[in-house]
Amino acid sequence: MDAVIFDLGGVLLNLDYSLTEKAFIDLGIEDFGSIYSQLNQTNLFDQFEIGKVSPFHFVNRLLDKLPSGRNANQVVHAWNAMILDFPKERMEWLEEFGKTKRIFLLSNTNDLHVTAVRAALTKSVGHGNLEDYFEKTYFSCTMGSRKPNVECFEQVLSENNLDPERTLFIDDSPQHIEGAKMVGLQAVLLERGRDVRDALNHIVP
Repeated sequence: MDAVIFDLGGVLLNLDYSLTEKAFIDLGIEDFGSIYSQLNQTNLFDQFEIGKVSPFHFVNRLLDKLPSGRNANQVVHAWNAMILDFPKERMEWLEEFGKTKRIFLLSNTNDLHVTAVRAALTKSVGHGNLEDYFEKTYFSCTMGSRKPNVECFEQVLSENNLDPERTLFIDDSPQHIEGAKMVGLQAVLLERGRDVRDALNHIVP
């Protein structure tokens, strides 16, 4: 295996989607789980993740669903509630792993979460530069495409001259694994509760 493409949330960054669902239920959107989850989401979230709508528009669309008196800061706080932490030892491992393999990041994310993710990284390691760990980082909100669409995988492969048969993709969402396999990537689903280090130690020599 020559290269590894990492997902971010649920693989390197600890996440808990239920915290965001609970936060929005507490604010007044009782059916939030039906409009957004790890496995499925409505068009507003899709458009936000590919940079087609601004944070301002996104927040205001959610405010429209909330009782009067709620404010933008409460929406942002609820939206970011899912973002937990980067274990320091995991990031130290990633730094060492990147000395032996070409490594890349491919994340479905949005402008608000990018800011929160960088803050979480700073809290863990003292800086927010995710780019320091990878040969190149790809965020759906700047690519204009999101997993599991094949074009985002093809972009990473073509821009970096990667052979899909010699490249491993690791993600915690099964629909993204299926998209990766469609372009010939060696794709591994990281099961809930399993650490990425343990998974890769059994796969990558």
